[in-house]
Amino acid sequence: MGLFSRSKPKDKTAAATPATVEAPQPAAPAPGPRAISIGLQGGGSHGAFEWGVLDKILEDGRLSIAAITAASAGATNALALITGLQQDGARGARAKLDQLWRAVNQSGGRNVFGDSALWTAAFNPDWLKSNPFYGYFETLMTSSSPYEFNPFNLNPLRDVLNQVVDFDAVRASPVQLFVSATDVRAGKEKVFTREELTVDAALASSALPFLFQAVEVNGTPYWDGGYLGNPPLWPLYYADTPRDILIVMLNPFRRKETPRAAGEIVDRLNEITFNAALTAELRALAFVQKLIEDGMLTETAKGKYRCMLIHAIEADGHLDDLPMASKFDTEWNFLTNLKARGQRAADAWLKAHFDDVGVRSSVDVRERFL
Repeated sequence: MGLFSRSKPKDKTAAATPATVEAPQPAAPAPGPRAISIGLQGGGSHGAFEWGVLDKILEDGRLSIAAITAASAGATNALALITGLQQDGARGARAKLDQLWRAVNQSGGRNVFGDSALWTAAFNPDWLKSNPFYGYFETLMTSSSPYEFNPFNLNPLRDVLNQVVDFDAVRASPVQLFVSATDVRAGKEKVFTREELTVDAALASSALPFLFQAVEVNGTPYWDGGYLGNPPLWPLYYADTPRDILIVMLNPFRRKETPRAAGEIVDRLNEITFNAALTAELRALAFVQKLIEDGMLTETAKGKYRCMLIHAIEADGHLDDLPMASKFDTEWNFLTNLKARGQRAADAWLKAHFDDVGVRSSVDVRERFL
């Protein structure tokens, strides 16, 4: 058997050897909602796509979200969702997600995710991009430090989180939560668990270094978690979480065109960078899965190694028509458009793959991402 159970079956006439031992198969799902873990990528206002995905899953009701791992905007969605679940179940979670994105729209205009006027639609039309002076000013803006252009460290997202999220409810929730940030000094990933989550920890996960000052948590400065875990999958391997992981992606893996303009090159480089950590984790997962299937590692119920079942709702085909600059756009029509895209994507995934949950992976990691 290959990496996942969709692979071709082995020849049953061949003699079994340690190198060809079949991996343990998941038991048939129990009646009722199927438990699942959710992975939420970061991506500024494109997180409204995740809003749509989560809203559809909650409305459908056939999946039970038992754990979430997230970065940046994904973490903000997770905090709102868990707050709502604690207050009023699925209905409360849907209401909280709606409240979150309305607050994003109303708090700080396009600056919630760190926009500057240079990136707005009004100030970077095509005619301006073709001006030879545009590149000079673009370089000037990206070379400025947030300690210089934002000396008072204003962050509208703090107000949004304080308005929407009940951190006491999050810490008391049975839903496990893992939020990534990047330790600036150590150059390592930090994963905040549900019990550690505060507004500062959430802001740390969203602090893009060219747009926001590093956020200190217990004396340690942090930047955006997407650099080293977008989202981090490894906490789900070791915790008591469902083996099914549905990853909701905001950064396209593939582009049809080769970027040529300076801004386009930076945009594509950012997409690749923010997918790199996820790709590395999926590669490691595929390797461990193969070792388990070949009988070289033993899977146990509470052991170190588990056969995880991977599912994905990708940005490719849903968000790859949008430029990087649109991740700063918090206009209501744009956010609701993203929500609708997410709802459609989740609806299509549920129709195609709900029966796979608890049974098999619905994506071949090695074939799709490696």
